[in-house]
Amino acid sequence: MIEAESFENENGLRSDGRRAMELRHIRVRMGVFSQADGSAYIEHGNNKIFVTVYGPHQPRGSTGRSTSKGIVNCQYSMAVFSLSSGERKRKPRGDRKSQEKSLQLKHAMEAIIHLELYPRSQIDIYVEVLQVDGGEYCASVNAATLALIDAGIPIKNYAIGCTVTLLNSPSLQDEDSTLGRIVLDAHYLEEGAQGVTLSVVALPSSDGTLKDGLIVVAQGAGQRLHLSQFESLKACVLRGCQDIKTILDRAVREYLTE
Repeated sequence: MIEAESFENENGLRSDGRRAMELRHIRVRMGVFSQADGSAYIEHGNNKIFVTVYGPHQPRGSTGRSTSKGIVNCQYSMAVFSLSSGERKRKPRGDRKSQEKSLQLKHAMEAIIHLELYPRSQIDIYVEVLQVDGGEYCASVNAATLALIDAGIPIKNYAIGCTVTLLNSPSLQDEDSTLGRIVLDAHYLEEGAQGVTLSVVALPSSDGTLKDGLIVVAQGAGQRLHLSQFESLKACVLRGCQDIKTILDRAVREYLTE
């Protein structure tokens, strides 16, 4: 377990030079793969993620042919060389974690797509994580949203993912374990430190409030999060989601203008 104190220098900055509530640098490209109906590439810190969208098209087999709404198929996979620790992932797809993230991504995309416009149709979303540096699932949600826009599929709102981490100091007593330092958009080492990370997918409106819902995925097995801390973490991560939405919306407008 990595100690939280190792992430702060004498100026109170994190190991990568950011302040506690500062996002990592985000770079996006849309329309990077001409063979797909829509595609997007995102670099969020050292995360590198590529997403392609195919459809709407007729469902394969008999599944979905009689439904009044379209169905969404998501496949989340990680390259065998993607892990920042230098380890090689044994299976790029099909393992339990990949299946869980595929299902979480499916729920997020179903929340924003106007599926009622595509009865008896299917939309396929493929995510390939090329490099991992913490918060890769949230970055994948952001890239998938951009790929849907590139495919011309109508959406209700941006689905924006961001993480917030409560770094607990190992010197705190058990009764004070709810205390700690809150950091936004944690990188790989911070996520591996003693504490708890919340991965949040929000649908923020232009005024920074939640429009349609909030999906929270807790990480950091074995670590406790006191209920009194949740509202503070939620407020911080929603500010991060709004900032990310501003960045993505600017990229979309520039892309469509070009």
